[in-house]
Amino acid sequence: MFDWRWDFTLNILPRLIEATGNTLLAAGIGYAIAVVIGLALALAQRTPFRALTLAVREAVEFIRSTPLILQIFFVFYVGPQFGIRLSPWVAGMIAIGLHYASYLSEVYRGGLDSVPRGQWEACAALNLSPARTYFRVIIPQALPPSLAGMGNYLVGIFKDTPMLSVIGVAELMHTATAIGSESYRYLEPYTLVGLIFLAISLPSAALIRAFEAWVRKKLGMTR
Repeated sequence: MFDWRWDFTLNILPRLIEATGNTLLAAGIGYAIAVVIGLALALAQRTPFRALTLAVREAVEFIRSTPLILQIFFVFYVGPQFGIRLSPWVAGMIAIGLHYASYLSEVYRGGLDSVPRGQWEACAALNLSPARTYFRVIIPQALPPSLAGMGNYLVGIFKDTPMLSVIGVAELMHTATAIGSESYRYLEPYTLVGLIFLAISLPSAALIRAFEAWVRKKLGMTR
């Protein structure tokens, strides 16, 4: 029989709202790390140094081919054996940031490859440095085609933050599990967590699509 307790729901709601803030913070910081490092990984695979290119490419494939939860465990529990002791928050942000950086590097790669060859040749003819070529000419043109993939991974990183609960990060799932352990009631906290994720993920996806359409319109691009 369905046994929903509204008094219990109202009692636990403040804790879940606080945990939602932690989840959003974790997703935001992790995504910021992924955006920056992902671009660095994409550019590192386009250098004239073949050894560096191959090493970065293999590292990206390794990270993409192993589970995020394993990487979280590795950073938090294995790191201390090499003298790297991190708090659960820092370890979680590094793991989730690096994991999604490997995916975003492929999104960037696709965007960079979409830039017409003539743009590269024009930069070479003007004798522009590699830094000016990328950051003044190529990357601004590569970003619009990359926005859809970047937006998808933003939503994905938000939905993957519950994995941080395995190392004690007090995000939504960790808090819901703690509430269930204390009260022996799991229906309300887990249902609320699902609704909160839906309430954030669905509007976020719509906003990302609207932003992508706005950027394309501003740049005069058509689908």
